[in-house]
Amino acid sequence: MNILLLGGTGFVGKHLATALRQDGHQVTQTGRTAFKSLEHLTSLLQGQDVVVQMSGANIGQRWNESYKKQLYTSRIDTTQLLAQALKQLATPPKQMIAVSAIGIYPQKPCGEPLNEDCRDTDPGFLGQLGQAWENASQQLSPTPLILRFGVVLGKDGGALQKMLPAFKLGLGGPVASGEQCFSWVHIDDLIAAFKWALTHPEQTGALNVTAPQPLKQKDFARALAKTLNRPYGLPMPELMLKLIFGEGAQVLTHSSCVLPKRLQDQNFVFQYPDAESALKQILAN
Repeated sequence: MNILLLGGTGFVGKHLATALRQDGHQVTQTGRTAFKSLEHLTSLLQGQDVVVQMSGANIGQRWNESYKKQLYTSRIDTTQLLAQALKQLATPPKQMIAVSAIGIYPQKPCGEPLNEDCRDTDPGFLGQLGQAWENASQQLSPTPLILRFGVVLGKDGGALQKMLPAFKLGLGGPVASGEQCFSWVHIDDLIAAFKWALTHPEQTGALNVTAPQPLKQKDFARALAKTLNRPYGLPMPELMLKLIFGEGAQVLTHSSCVLPKRLQDQNFVFQYPDAESALKQILAN
């Protein structure tokens, strides 16, 4: 198929493009320049069988009011422009896949899992951002399947890449109290979920892409230290996090206990269901 990856030049996009090309698909990857004008975006959409909208500024940066606006506009404004461009097409794509994040869910401790049946949203910025993003995606045509990512683990990008230096030095430990629940997914399982979505074009609505075994952040940190054969260090205080990340510290302290109910109901098999097996594979080389 002809597949267009909007926002496809980042960590997830690069992995996804490589995997799809290996499967024989014709893949076009674009960054934010795809949205420089309605005409340009419309031209990119011509002849595409599948469009994946994953455009958005990196959530794992230091936030201030200016960057929070960028987080919003890079997701919602681009999706609204995409909806306009799709209406210009004589022959629209057969399938639309959009992305979102599990920060949309209310915070819950481990042991109180949420799944796609939950209709509540977190009252904080992450919940508001996710809700606005998904509302914009629902205006796309054809109606999209919206993949809600957990924290994506891979060696060459994402949260783990930022954590590794401290842990390799033996300075790694829990974030804040470490009691917050951590819902994550191995990059290979995330790519497998995308491939599953391509073979199920009838699926719409929200779909969680998280490993079936969330765990406390302190237990994840302990597993990471063990995998690296390094000591398990002192916690990073929340005050220090706020000095480094500003309001963005909430990405690290947000407690998400989320299960992939829809995928499991479809008998999707996770290659890395637990943190230990995921970390061993990622850090093996």
